[in-house]
Amino acid sequence: MAEVTGRDGTWTFDGEILRIVPGRDRGVHKLRQLLGEVAVPLEAVAGISYEPGKKGGRLRLRLREGADPFTQAARGRIPDAADPYQLAVEADRTGVAGYLVDEVRNALVIEQVPDGPASRYLMPGPSVPLTAAAGDGTATFDGETIRLEWNWSVESTKKSAGSQRFALADLAGVEWIPAAGLENGHVRFQVRGVVQHHLPPKHDPHCLVLWGLEKETRTVALLVAAVVARLPHPSAASALPASALTAAAERTAPAAAGAEEAAGAGAGGGPDDHDALLRRLRELGDLHRDGVLTDEEFALAKQAILKRF
Repeated sequence: MAEVTGRDGTWTFDGEILRIVPGRDRGVHKLRQLLGEVAVPLEAVAGISYEPGKKGGRLRLRLREGADPFTQAARGRIPDAADPYQLAVEADRTGVAGYLVDEVRNALVIEQVPDGPASRYLMPGPSVPLTAAAGDGTATFDGETIRLEWNWSVESTKKSAGSQRFALADLAGVEWIPAAGLENGHVRFQVRGVVQHHLPPKHDPHCLVLWGLEKETRTVALLVAAVVARLPHPSAASALPASALTAAAERTAPAAAGAEEAAGAGAGGGPDDHDALLRRLRELGDLHRDGVLTDEEFALAKQAILKRF
């Protein structure tokens, strides 16, 4: 068994599982502490490295694509300090850190673990129930149902729509765009059969506006990861038979049709229309990247927009 421990936390490897326990020091990011202990099976690991520094160094764990729902949800949306798969190593622990790296790498070779994408989640998501407070409301997820409640700052459109409640089974995906600079972010719950991506987040009743507060970011990260863990794996659609792919394309057709209609409405080809088409392409690209749209669905919707350029 190999173990590295310090103020930042503890990593322990027993040959099959790398157990990650965050430290309780004030300098440890609150999101890591909220996430708690993480057990990473060897089959979920793509690689591990130790980076020496002036005073100690840093361990970094790289997971296989699609193995961990938290990584799937949080990619590029949380600061490095909140990443549970990094560990600051103190100067007197550098030797044992190198030993742990060698042990994990040797086990990967012996067990012939592939470093390619995983076809299913190999790790569970955060435990539920969970609540995330945002700028204009609160989302609650109990594992089966998502409920949105609005606060005093909500716009009249959402206020008129009232509280929202929908089953996980009706969810096609979730879009998380963090706040950046002076621009607010949002979390949009994409309900099947409801095309509202054209609505600004502050008016979409299936969307929470994010102000970028640290507490907001960490609670949203946990809730989104919990939802992602309970949705179909991103690779699931690629294994479907042709008939199922056709049905999936039909499910996405309203979005593509909406794009065509929006583009067609401005057939004059002015600069505003061109910008709208480019924004729509970027939105589709984000949905495809996040696993909400399959390759086939993305190609279908994109083709509908490109015809209008």
